[in-house]
Amino acid sequence: MDILLEFWESTGFAAMTLGEFVMIGIALTFLYLAIKKGYEPYLLIPIAFGMLLVNMPLAGLMDKGGLLYYIYQGTELGIYPPLIFLCVGAGTDFGPLIANPKSLLLGAAAQFGIFFTFLGALFLNKFVDLVSFSGPEAASVAIIGGADGPTALFLTSKLAPDLLGPIAIAAYSYMALVPIIQPPIMKALTTKEQRQVKMEQLRPVSKTEKVLFPIVVSLFTILLLPSAAALIGMLMLGNLIRESGVVPKLTETTQNSLMYIVTILLGITVGAKAKAELFLTAETLSIIALGLVAFSVGTATGVLFGRVMYKLSGGKINPIIGAAGVSAVPMAARVAQKVGQKENPSNFLLMHAMGPNVAGVIGSAVAAGLLLMFFG
Repeated sequence: MDILLEFWESTGFAAMTLGEFVMIGIALTFLYLAIKKGYEPYLLIPIAFGMLLVNMPLAGLMDKGGLLYYIYQGTELGIYPPLIFLCVGAGTDFGPLIANPKSLLLGAAAQFGIFFTFLGALFLNKFVDLVSFSGPEAASVAIIGGADGPTALFLTSKLAPDLLGPIAIAAYSYMALVPIIQPPIMKALTTKEQRQVKMEQLRPVSKTEKVLFPIVVSLFTILLLPSAAALIGMLMLGNLIRESGVVPKLTETTQNSLMYIVTILLGITVGAKAKAELFLTAETLSIIALGLVAFSVGTATGVLFGRVMYKLSGGKINPIIGAAGVSAVPMAARVAQKVGQKENPSNFLLMHAMGPNVAGVIGSAVAAGLLLMFFG
């Protein structure tokens, strides 16, 4: 009996706390949403399993010398997010943005949620005793509004690494819930007539324009805002690899193999930061709530600016494409397409929505660069 008792006390079952039990339940819920419901499975499966592993008592995977501790260094040092941007750039067609440069304004408008939430976090810090966010922490929470997981991770790893777990979970969760969160906001802020607007076909974009675009954007943006160099530089390098047309093997590798490898490493280490003692706090609940506010405000300001452009264009621009200005590529553009087609079955807004969608990727990286410049 002494041997059996000693064995029992050495197991994780005996050492498990209530918090760890709750976190394992949350991890299993995320796995259900990813596998059964199909919510961003490439992201949620590794994140959820990392969360599951780190909350197993006595495993020590995130302790110094543990497997996940070493893998996590790529996240902590800010290596994985720029690599993800490299892969995103290689898989992104900036043609719709080049064909309709005005859509850049919609992508910029959707970043308002970041700065609104930054002020909201500072407000909580001043008037609510339960939470306390410093300037860098408020900036890290606010970047969730960009709906760009790698950008959120990159900025948080630089400014508030202790908040990486809850911020990552919030950012990727809201990215996965784009089809649920955005449509009610679109419908509340537009009329049926506006949602039915059919937009004209975009002009063809030449190869020369597509090749010059990443070079020009890199030069202008990085010279203007050097702190955005890592994200913008990798995004545009990936796109130049794609559009050059002379390195098909590199294009194929960055779009597929490298993207999936880095996604696994990034996802599992992000989940591994969601330990019970760090995650189940008033601060974490505030981050999740503020993240929802950031994402919702970003969607709303994108749609509202879309209405302004609808008026200025004489009714030629469908305002719901403004919701795609948050940089959840390409899901936000697909949601705009789905909502528009539901109102008008002959409507095809996907390529028009891709303009503000890819502009949002650039916009969130620039916003991160600004916050990093102020607080880094």
